[in-house]
Amino acid sequence: MAKPARRGYIPAMTRPAPEEDAEEAQGLRKIIHVDMDAFFASVEQRDNPDLRGKPVAVGGSSGRGVVAAASYEARQFGVRSAMPSATAKRKCPDLIFCKARFDIYREVSQQIREIFRHFTPHVEPLSLDEAYLDVTDDIRGIGSATRIAELIRQRIREETRLTASAGVSYNKFLAKLASDQNKPDGICVIRPGQGAAFVQSLPVRRFHGVGPRGAEKMARLGIESGADLAKKDVAWLRSHFGSFGDYLYRAARGIDLRPVRANRIRKSIGGERTFHEDISSGPALREALANIIDIVWGRIEEANAKGRTITLKLRYSDFQLMTRARSLPDFVADKAQFARVAGELLDAQLPLPMPIRLMGLTLSSLDRPDAEAEEEDTAQLSLL
Repeated sequence: MAKPARRGYIPAMTRPAPEEDAEEAQGLRKIIHVDMDAFFASVEQRDNPDLRGKPVAVGGSSGRGVVAAASYEARQFGVRSAMPSATAKRKCPDLIFCKARFDIYREVSQQIREIFRHFTPHVEPLSLDEAYLDVTDDIRGIGSATRIAELIRQRIREETRLTASAGVSYNKFLAKLASDQNKPDGICVIRPGQGAAFVQSLPVRRFHGVGPRGAEKMARLGIESGADLAKKDVAWLRSHFGSFGDYLYRAARGIDLRPVRANRIRKSIGGERTFHEDISSGPALREALANIIDIVWGRIEEANAKGRTITLKLRYSDFQLMTRARSLPDFVADKAQFARVAGELLDAQLPLPMPIRLMGLTLSSLDRPDAEAEEEDTAQLSLL
């Protein structure tokens, strides 16, 4: 894992050549993934000088509260997003909790998206604080995807007084991995020909969708890095991981053919959590569900969304998936109704036939004014 980069620094292994980027000549795309640094917490620190330099968490501080975002000062103590607030407080006794202000976060997010659109119309927001940009068509004549990413980061800093990290590559999977490589306030470039080597140097835990339990299973099978994964053929991966094996096969080779999709209507909003240990008891399941409800309802408020269908997702210890859904005649009125229906869906499945390794919850049948989002948005809470 690389050390956090100095502002504007590009590691030598990924420093672009002075010539025009090779992607266009090879028919490859130029993709940027921009990810704001500790966005919610950074906004709170920006707007309240007394919080600067202190460990800050956005979220509820009650016994059932969950951390929605943590400042880098808090992360030094092990505080992470999706962590129960009580756990976060034990790890960092001086932790300062701030109530989420989604109206402010949305306002700042719109500022940032206007900056993106200055450079390209091809913007695919993933949430308020991150987005993919396809800058293959250099509409400003800047000449380099890397230079565009630097200009975006500079304007974000000047106009919002916040910092962003960026990854630049030739597909979405690599760009997202790169944006996380030199956080906070860093940039990483993965050029054509470097993708497979970059991915294979990473632990499999860095791959999106590989949770703690998945990583443990892979370790038992002798897979701890992307290089280990790349040695397995697709048939072997399918036999051990089902349809997820196809994704793992492509990921280990740095392959991702998904286009950047702007202005797609979101079909669902949700979240899922992979547990460090499989759980099966009623109290543990209900506590896990309560934590997920807090996070997902925060995302619903963040998106200013309304929906009618609530879906519970459970993945058993043998990787088999079960979903149960309920559609309401009207939009879900509030968090209390959302929690009640989710609880009823879970209670109807108890006792479980075997422990689960993952639980997820989504709201669908949406009607929302902001259509700039993914077609489906289900975050892996353990990876937030």
